[in-house]
Amino acid sequence: MDALAVILEAPRRIALRKLALTGSIAPGQNPDSAPAPLAPADVLVDVRWSGISSGTEKLLWTGEMPRFPGMGYPLVPGYESLGRIVDAGADVADRIGDWVFVPGAACYADARALFGGTAQRVILPSARAFPIGESLGADGVLFALAATALHALNGGPPPDLIIGHGTLGRLLARLSIAMGAPSPTVWERNPARRRDASGYAVIAPKDDDRHDYTTIYDASGDADCLDLLIPRLAHGGEIVMAGFYANRPSFAFAPAFRAEARFRVSAEFTSQDLAATRALVDAGTCSLAGLVSHVRPAHQAKDAYPETFLDADCLKMVLDWSDCA
Repeated sequence: MDALAVILEAPRRIALRKLALTGSIAPGQNPDSAPAPLAPADVLVDVRWSGISSGTEKLLWTGEMPRFPGMGYPLVPGYESLGRIVDAGADVADRIGDWVFVPGAACYADARALFGGTAQRVILPSARAFPIGESLGADGVLFALAATALHALNGGPPPDLIIGHGTLGRLLARLSIAMGAPSPTVWERNPARRRDASGYAVIAPKDDDRHDYTTIYDASGDADCLDLLIPRLAHGGEIVMAGFYANRPSFAFAPAFRAEARFRVSAEFTSQDLAATRALVDAGTCSLAGLVSHVRPAHQAKDAYPETFLDADCLKMVLDWSDCA
């Protein structure tokens, strides 16, 4: 079995080509042999849409991604795919037909998977294929970012200031309000990205004279932001690093000492965060609408990736795999 997949062959070198798919290693199977699709608890998903992350995937594209287990080229990126289960192993055959969110896959014989979801079809353990409403359409790719935002919010007090009005910053604001917190302020340097706020204010940092924020969430991924943010904290305030940082974050100690500042790093989402996000979305408490700004056919991936990272008007890029059936 094989599938078309987006391949990062090296930094800034993107291709779309067929890869052989492998399944999970079943209990008792020799790990040195190629697992035969499908293992008893595996599912096969025909992917319809894949989102491109402007954070972590940009670092894979530029070659700036810090070393992680499994990191290396060539690799298949992606942890924001949607599609239908079209086949399944014997233990999970009742899942055929489910519409699911795919937070990545590791099913390629000749490429690394970091994170492995951006392909025409994928094999993954059934437990990782997360059911969501098909009526969400392409907006469903946002479940990863929404769950990431919710994971950060569940780790401590809600934000009264959010840095960055990209997709993650908008979801942090929406979810914070949905959970009953007061409306946060959002900083955004790009005038074009200050639009489309609902229920909260988006302003330029230079237009804000407050220095008493108790909780600041950084969604910018800018490792140099801390010296700007620490003086804006109230005494004992907290900065939550909710983005992903390629460079080493650093800050001047004296202002942090005077503020008795606290720092928290928020990591990746969990299955519990996905379930909680689904509950909020299904209840209509939090909307994912209006965040997908660009959709391209998957065969245009070579152009879609640089557009995602270099075009300031691109809030969220989605690849459509329907023409690759």
